[in-house]
Amino acid sequence: MQAPQYDYVVVGAGSAGCVLAARLSEDPRTRVLLLEAGPPDRSIWIHLPIGYGKTMWSPKYNWCFHTDPEPNMNGRRIYWPRGRTLGGSSAINGLIYIRGTREDYDHWRALGNAGWGYDDVLPYFIRSERNQRGANTYHGAGGPLGVSDIGSKHELIEAFIAAAGQCGVARNDDFNGATQEGAGYYQLTTWKGLRSSTASAYLKPARRRPNLRVKTDALATGVLFDGRRAAGVLYRHGGYERTALCSAEVLLAAGALQSPQLLQLSGIGPAGLLRNHGIAVVRDAPGVGANLQDHLQLRLIYECSKPITTNDDLRSPWGRLRIGLQWLLARKGPLAVGINQGGCFMRALRDDDGAARDSRPDIQFHVATLSADMAGGTVHPFSGFTLSVCQLRPESRGRVAIRSADPAEPPSMQPNYLDADVDRRTAVAALRTARAIAHAPAMRPYVKREHLPGPEVEDDAALLAFARNHGATIFHPSGTCRMGRDPMAVVDERLRVHGVGGLRVVDGSVMPTLVSGNTNAAIVMIAEKAADMIREDARR
Repeated sequence: MQAPQYDYVVVGAGSAGCVLAARLSEDPRTRVLLLEAGPPDRSIWIHLPIGYGKTMWSPKYNWCFHTDPEPNMNGRRIYWPRGRTLGGSSAINGLIYIRGTREDYDHWRALGNAGWGYDDVLPYFIRSERNQRGANTYHGAGGPLGVSDIGSKHELIEAFIAAAGQCGVARNDDFNGATQEGAGYYQLTTWKGLRSSTASAYLKPARRRPNLRVKTDALATGVLFDGRRAAGVLYRHGGYERTALCSAEVLLAAGALQSPQLLQLSGIGPAGLLRNHGIAVVRDAPGVGANLQDHLQLRLIYECSKPITTNDDLRSPWGRLRIGLQWLLARKGPLAVGINQGGCFMRALRDDDGAARDSRPDIQFHVATLSADMAGGTVHPFSGFTLSVCQLRPESRGRVAIRSADPAEPPSMQPNYLDADVDRRTAVAALRTARAIAHAPAMRPYVKREHLPGPEVEDDAALLAFARNHGATIFHPSGTCRMGRDPMAVVDERLRVHGVGGLRVVDGSVMPTLVSGNTNAAIVMIAEKAADMIREDARR
């Protein structure tokens, strides 16, 4: 049978892929195929914000990856959940809408990536957004992606914000506005009490178009080349090996772990690695899979002196009934929020003279009114809350590399956490800063005891050992197909893969450096901008 032909084949229906498919199919003359390895997003736990606790461990909707044993984390293999359904990780993430700082994007531009400065990308953030607060200089109200305030204030979050103020950090009601620094409530990618994934926001309305075809349970196995130009995608569907041809471009949007894996399987990557696995080299590209970055999460857990936490609600039948009714009747309460409600961006690492090492925030807090041994795990049998803190711009770098020529085998993932000295010092400073906020007068009435790390963990060596023993991902792997012009760059500033034609990468892997905060909003922006560039280049 002759393989069907499209203009564009998009691999991965995640945060970026759904945006690309929706935007490119706006032109009725453009034929788009979207391939997703996972199933449709039909589970209620995907659409209910607190369902994060369920999908975090679901092998049906989650790849459930693990890193290689981490030498700087005492040989632990770190659990790395990634979305495996329509919407990808935007269907299972913590919902927090953060863009990063102006300096993040200006730095991308300074590295030689024209068109990626803050003033260049802000219009795409605005275009993507349907913000509950309405439109202004920094926000949009007419875009697909729902962005909402947390419905009601919480006593614990208010105490945290006040305590941060007592530690010199002012209240900030918009982390995505004029400045990021400060403490306040997060906005979430929710709308009317439901998750606003890119599948529900972008793809669902677009699926009525006859020129867009979506295939789920379709695992891409490689890019098909005609000489040095991408001509289609090989994939497995329904127990058969299939081919989808394209006349314009193949667009990889499989994420920071699987886009480099697919490039390597297709012959684009470090030549020695490919030959070791019997893969013909299309282009020797040593940067494919390199430059892996992630935010390392350090979680301090406290027993609360008052029974006001989500732990209390979830452990009690009456509490569960109450929060269920809150959601059913008003689309409010814990079920509409998810896990983290408040946060803080501040400067923790100091020079010897006590001055902040950076002019912008170097750590971020996620404050949850519940506690568990791991994010998304079973809540503790006591009233608990969590102060989770991460370094915003780690200098440690890792890599992703195929283990074999089998597309179904997860690649080797080596984040190399805490390899850089500044990362180790920032981890210790972050833990001390979290304790300072917990011990401030506004928080003191709510702290019965510190469950983790525990009062016996006090000096710098003990705090660093805690980070090594308990640190985990906050789910932001990025940078493995970074854009640039140097020999290690994988794509150019228009996200075209160097050295071949008809092939782009459009997802978090193209970030040269990790943005200062949660990555989902930035990935949506990247896809919005990429869609414009793809259409512009097609007209030339």
